[in-house]
Amino acid sequence: MTSSSPALLTDHYELTMLAAALADGSAHRHCVFEVFARRLPTGRRYGVVAGTGRLVDLIRDFRFDAETVRHLRDRAVVDAGTARWLTDYRFTGDVDGYAEGELFFPNSPILTVSGTFAECVLLETLVLSVLNHDCAIAAAAARAVTAARGRPVIEMGSRRTHEEAAVAAARAAYLAGFAATSNLAAGARYGIPTAGTSAHAFTLLHDDERAAFASQVATLGRDTTLLVDTYSISQGIRNAIEVAGPDLRAVRIDSGDLSVLAQQSRELLDSLGATETKIIVSGDLDEYAIASLAAEPVDMYGAGTAVVTGSGAPTARLVYKLVEVDGRPVVKRSENKATVGGRKVAVRRHKPTGTATEEIVVSQGVPDRANGDRVLQRSFVAAGEALTRPTLDESREHLRRCLISIPWEGLKLSAGDPAIPVTVVPAVQ
Repeated sequence: MTSSSPALLTDHYELTMLAAALADGSAHRHCVFEVFARRLPTGRRYGVVAGTGRLVDLIRDFRFDAETVRHLRDRAVVDAGTARWLTDYRFTGDVDGYAEGELFFPNSPILTVSGTFAECVLLETLVLSVLNHDCAIAAAAARAVTAARGRPVIEMGSRRTHEEAAVAAARAAYLAGFAATSNLAAGARYGIPTAGTSAHAFTLLHDDERAAFASQVATLGRDTTLLVDTYSISQGIRNAIEVAGPDLRAVRIDSGDLSVLAQQSRELLDSLGATETKIIVSGDLDEYAIASLAAEPVDMYGAGTAVVTGSGAPTARLVYKLVEVDGRPVVKRSENKATVGGRKVAVRRHKPTGTATEEIVVSQGVPDRANGDRVLQRSFVAAGEALTRPTLDESREHLRRCLISIPWEGLKLSAGDPAIPVTVVPAVQ
């Protein structure tokens, strides 16, 4: 197959459920599905909503063209009647949820998909694939940004994940506050600043380190970053300043005891008159490693593997559950996996100072509003039509404000309770 439609980015059982529901007539019942996490990944005190903008575009393009339908029929995935239904499929329902950049906690209803059972159930796998990935990356990246204490962080993990996941990860990391990405596709698709200069291979290509530095400076000028740890770091710094002069923008260290090396490098740079040359460190950095360097003379961080893999939590643990059928709450009661029925509405409560104190979630109703309450859900798709959404930069700013609003304990990297509690008020049965 050569179809570029996202329609097959789903699981086989979505189509078998569809076929059975079409056959018995239940496919057209009005349903509400919700996305939420029963609990946050171990050690996390908040989640970050990310990926909604990507998801809305994918839902718009979620169509079964003739080639895709033919493939499904040839593989006996669907019967003739289901194939005819899929040929005319387009999502005509509604999608509402928390804004990108919003924080979430256990049981926060971060996305609501409503429409017929048939059109909503087909989106389950796609919704969870996008949100579980992007929310996990954004949460890891937000923790790294907090640990950096205002120093820029560059995302550089493309070589540590799937090629398309790399683009999505760069987007999520930028939303979370990263300054730039090394991924050019992310720069082209989303307008994210890109950055990068050279790897060790470039130095090794040349007969000696000075020749490599001279080549780079001749092409890029002194406003570049020289990688100084291919051989001896101290000699690398001396070579860098000898070639580029004290106006060199930055040096990068990618290995070793970064705490000690940052101090030694700063002292050496200053002694060579390069007092304004910045120090960038990279090399398997996660939020804990970045936090450990807070007191050191580091000006910028490069983070890769930890970010694009969620720093130990590669999924946000989100689920997509049916909570309402024809206006009636439905409840799953299996052991350890109970749900609260009914469509939810959520508000976040704040002190007069702006500090968030609680999230109130009401099923089949509207929370009583108090001063300082903020309604969390907004509409993304109405009757199948995508609505105007905030820009990526606006979502980035939204997250910055949200992180300021939670109690300071919620920003700790140590394990602990969610930053604020969520109170769920169930529907009256």
